[in-house]
Amino acid sequence: DVSGAFFNSIEYQQTGFFVYRLNVASYGVFPDFGLFMIDKGAVADGVIVGQLGWEQRLVENKNRFLQDWVQRSLFITLCGGTRSSSEFVDILLNNTHIPFTSEYREGLIADLDAKRKTQADVLLEMVENADFKRLEFNRAFVLMQYFGYLRRNPNDLPDSNFDGYYHWLNKLDQFNGNYIDAEMVKAFIKSPEYRSRFGAP
Repeated sequence: DVSGAFFNSIEYQQTGFFVYRLNVASYGVFPDFGLFMIDKGAVADGVIVGQLGWEQRLVENKNRFLQDWVQRSLFITLCGGTRSSSEFVDILLNNTHIPFTSEYREGLIADLDAKRKTQADVLLEMVENADFKRLEFNRAFVLMQYFGYLRRNPNDLPDSNFDGYYHWLNKLDQFNGNYIDAEMVKAFIKSPEYRSRFGAP
């Protein structure tokens, strides 16, 4: 429950889960551990939930981070840059798998063409979409077990593929997101890899 509370906290949902969704929306894959930790730190910088002005600080951090994000070479190469508005929107819709109407798609394209919205604006709209958040919730939760407890990517050694990640994702889905019944968090805490970091038997 403590582990789940940290994942479900306002701070993590607005910082780490936000960065996770940016990666998926932009590139169709979840983030690399090392870069994720840096990016999450940038979004969370100075944000203390409950402290006076924290919401404004979070908005400013997100806006600053988004402007940097759309200028990154990887984003320009794989998603944005000089692509047409229709191509850009289609990449995001394909990566997020959110349900949409033709009117919604055409509206986004028209807004980009008319410069009423920037690529960063459209990306943020997709990232904050409620359906997208729901679709990615369990996937992000499992990934954070690897990032938080094992401090590595799911396919890093001693693993060599994503079999372990998908095992736990399937189990979490099977139990409708109930991580206690799925025994997922317990398994990570009791894993020899995690315990060896503390010299535990």
